[in-house]
Amino acid sequence: MSGPLNYPDVLRSLYVTTVLLVRHGLTAATGHVLTGWTPGVGLDDRGRAQARALGARLVPVTLAAVVTSPLDRCRQTVGELIAARNGNVARVEPVLDERVGECRYGDWTGKTLKELEQDPLWPVVQAHPSAVRFPGEAGETMLDMQHRAVSAIRDWNARLGKDATYLVCSHGDVIKAIVADALGLHLDQCQRIVADPCSLTVIRYTPLRPFLLRLNDTGGGVADLLPRPAQTAAGVASPEQHESDAVIGGGTGAAVPADGPAMGTTSADALVGAGVAGPEATSEAIQEAIQGTDATYGAGG
Repeated sequence: MSGPLNYPDVLRSLYVTTVLLVRHGLTAATGHVLTGWTPGVGLDDRGRAQARALGARLVPVTLAAVVTSPLDRCRQTVGELIAARNGNVARVEPVLDERVGECRYGDWTGKTLKELEQDPLWPVVQAHPSAVRFPGEAGETMLDMQHRAVSAIRDWNARLGKDATYLVCSHGDVIKAIVADALGLHLDQCQRIVADPCSLTVIRYTPLRPFLLRLNDTGGGVADLLPRPAQTAAGVASPEQHESDAVIGGGTGAAVPADGPAMGTTSADALVGAGVAGPEATSEAIQEAIQGTDATYGAGG
């Protein structure tokens, strides 16, 4: 009979990886048409600029792999992002993975969102997406989409191993489903999550639980994504303490230089880690955030 499990040894043998989830940049159809798996839907000038800007922001982050949906808008986003990094870091060739491709919307594909809002299935998609199968032979369930996408993330975590950071370029609903899984939420709660075009969402997978480090980030620095230097000062976690433990009280977030926020950030960016809203969060921005209670399903892909 084997002895009792040595849990510290078990934990140390598992993987701790960080995935950067990037939604593709803007297309001409974004927010108007549910493009789904329609081929030939590429980035417009706004989307290409978004991808280049994100690529420049991520230059300090070493990427073990770049994984992308096979759809044009994601492949082009990754192309612009990698081009913006070239000359600064070693080039990483993107790998296609259909499991992080868009949800298969079946007969909804190609229809305008205005038209879909009148479909009897729309309120079900909003309130109970886990029960939905999109119409038509090619239609997929949201649960099946979540299962394949989360399985892809877990497979890549295992393949790349401990301490790897990698990027996955995917789609709004797919990213929302992955985040819901990471937070332990039922899929029916995924409509509370937002993934804007070319936004950055970061999840760190540890042996006990995932940590959501960033959600729908469209600006700011990346200091908190860099490897943490080894520290032995009093009060700092020792190797025996688990990386899966939550920081009670919320932690300090990314370090801010004594003379102000790091280059590329604003004072508001520095406050976000502490959960403090800056004075910029005034009535106009708040009104934009709260208008309407329906999620823009797929947000145009």
